[in-house]
Amino acid sequence: MGRIVLSDTEREGLTWVKSQYSGSNGQCVEIASAAGKIAIRDSKDPGGPILVYTPGEFKAFLHGARNGEFDGFVDCSG
Repeated sequence: MGRIVLSDTEREGLTWVKSQYSGSNGQCVEIASAAGKIAIRDSKDPGGPILVYTPGEFKAFLHGARNGEFDGFVDCSG
């Protein structure tokens, strides 16, 4: 599969969501969805790059996160 992109219309219509856990520490990502696409961006740079994934790719990531597969990258104790 090739690179997934958002059209200008899709970008304008995105409603971004940030985890409540993120608080106001400035170290947050935001997630939005467009037809068959999941978009992720850095909340500190809303005009910056947007990473785009298929729902299947994002589901695989969530599954891995829920199962602790990425815990070694950060201290998840607090």
